Amino acid sequence: MTTGASTSPYPARPRRSRLRTFLPLGVAAWLVLEIWLLSVVAGAASGFAVFLLLVAGFVLGSVVIKRAGRRAFQNLNEALQRGGAPSDSSSGGGNGLMMLGGLLLMIPGLISDAVGLLLLVPPVQKALSRYAERTVERKLREAAPGPLGDAFQQARMRRPDGKVVQGEVIRDEPGDAHQDPRPPLTR
Repeated sequence: MTTGASTSPYPARPRRSRLRTFLPLGVAAWLVLEIWLLSVVAGAASGFAVFLLLVAGFVLGSVVIKRAGRRAFQNLNEALQRGGAPSDSSSGGGNGLMMLGGLLLMIPGLISDAVGLLLLVPPVQKALSRYAERTVERKLREAAPGPLGDAFQQARMRRPDGKVVQGEVIRDEPGDAHQDPRPPLTR
């Protein structure tokens, strides 16, 4: 039966998130800015000075990452010996931020080096970790109520033509032994 309404042969595409739209533009702008700043510094000083800055940043970043990794491994080892969860009270919780700072120091560029050095400052680490903790707690409060298992009850499968097939996950309980054993999936 024809209703007179035209239907498009192409399925509706889901809308892109802002992050997927602006992240490539931000990365490209950051790269252009890094290259421009390196050329300005090379013009003011010399190319060899810029090379030494980049090598020093790489070496310092690798030392920072190694140190933060050792500290995190020691915390984990101590926690396993105690039989509890690893605590970041002794290190201020900044091992991840120290590793990120070291990684930014290793990336060639002066802006990334400046941000990496900023992440190595303990008050900045504490402020960023408090901000991240508050943000995660707020996002968890805004999430749908219920146990975490409810979040995985719905299953979606995308077909090649773009249509979404919705279904429900059915779990076999351990008490359901009256069913025949399933054949192996291999042929």
